[in-house]
Amino acid sequence: MKIYNTLSKSKEEFIPIEEKKIRMYVCGPTVYDYIHIGNARPMIVFDTFRRYMTSKGYDVNYISNYTDIDDKIINKANETNTSSQDVALKYIEECKKDMKEMNILPQTYAPKATEEVEDMIELIKDLLDKKYAYKSEDGTVYFDTLAFKDYGKLSHKNIDELESGFREIQIKGIDDKKNPTDFVLWKPKKENEPYWKSPFCDGRPGWHTECCVMAPKYAKGRLDIHAGGEDLIFPHHENEIAQYEASHNEPFAKYWMHNAFLNINNTKMSKSLGNFFTVRDILNKFDGRVLRLFMLQAHYRSMLNFSFELMEQTKLSLDRIFNSIENIKYILKKTSESYNENDDTNQSSIYNFSDKEKDISNQIENYKKIFFEKMDDDLNTADAITCIYEIVRIINSNVDILSSRTFLIYAYSTLNSLCNILGIDVSKPLKTSFDDTNENFDDEQINKLIEERDNYKKQKDYINADKIRDELLKMHIEIKDTQLGTKWKRV
Repeated sequence: MKIYNTLSKSKEEFIPIEEKKIRMYVCGPTVYDYIHIGNARPMIVFDTFRRYMTSKGYDVNYISNYTDIDDKIINKANETNTSSQDVALKYIEECKKDMKEMNILPQTYAPKATEEVEDMIELIKDLLDKKYAYKSEDGTVYFDTLAFKDYGKLSHKNIDELESGFREIQIKGIDDKKNPTDFVLWKPKKENEPYWKSPFCDGRPGWHTECCVMAPKYAKGRLDIHAGGEDLIFPHHENEIAQYEASHNEPFAKYWMHNAFLNINNTKMSKSLGNFFTVRDILNKFDGRVLRLFMLQAHYRSMLNFSFELMEQTKLSLDRIFNSIENIKYILKKTSESYNENDDTNQSSIYNFSDKEKDISNQIENYKKIFFEKMDDDLNTADAITCIYEIVRIINSNVDILSSRTFLIYAYSTLNSLCNILGIDVSKPLKTSFDDTNENFDDEQINKLIEERDNYKKQKDYINADKIRDELLKMHIEIKDTQLGTKWKRV
């Protein structure tokens, strides 16, 4: 497995600190509102990386935090006449709901910043003792960037470039700083704001101090991989490195992975431009698996452009995968009463295939091989998904009522396993109606109506048969008559 390391600006062979174990930290959201689709990209990308490495036999300790104290949270609490804690807790739960809809696996550890403040105070005390930090008269503690010789190594900027950039903007409290690039480790409390007692002053930690404490605590040491959006490279991740490495005198992480930005209709997402979408906005229009596939159809280091037209195209692509799987399952059920969806490839031997099926399986195996090669090449999900489309094409052209049971199980298991690696659950139909019209009718009711229609057709009573078809359409149920009987799906 090769991954692009932002630190070295090159692809490197992944070699973990401990054999077959991965300590991975992904910066989580600041929970002051519903997460937006920009937040969704790293969640989906690095969840897919985790799934893939797990499929390769790695034990992945996946840590992702919630920033539950921040100016935005405090402002939201003031606007809604509630507490910062209530705001954070509410949106953590809403975030979890969205993550579940996108099939994001729960974190191994999900620390909250407010629960780790004592450890942050200890880190700041250590940095002060080692002369990497200094305190101003009002109790603010700053990190001294000139004292850390490697400052800028992740963003690949030297200190002169960074200082020049900082001089061009007005920074609150800059008069207290020794250097323009110095950043806050601890800030004094303000009126009506949450605060903690510390040796420096009553106040709260700076944002950059949170992750470099939580990550190693729950990883139980330095990281194999630290990941997040490319907007975090500087200053957030750069400042994490400075604090951790100044205190521990060892590299914070071996590999740094960053996903590229997401634009809306080729424009940067912005509330002022009216093109700001939350994940909840999208999930009210599309199944979460459509959003997941959309995010994975581009390489994670490539800029991704979002539009509803592109989402519709993605839905059609996902429909083709689901239709292929449903067709295999339908034929299996019609040809074998003993079929069980839990059957896997271990139960279908290639030696039971016909000569034609052996040739088809060889084609499929070739695309499977390419799928894994692409995933091993810096998580190239874009090309890996293309392999799945090719496998779907082969299956659709060759699977029919004459296919052997073992080959049908092999085809189903192949698609199921590759989709699962990408986190796309194909075990249940896609949700396609969002007004809940068809959710009031269960499969048993629908099958009963179809059976009634079939009986009318046998009696050549096409008027009543058509009435049932129309009734099903009003329920958002599409039916198709085939040689094997009537097939249906929710639309």
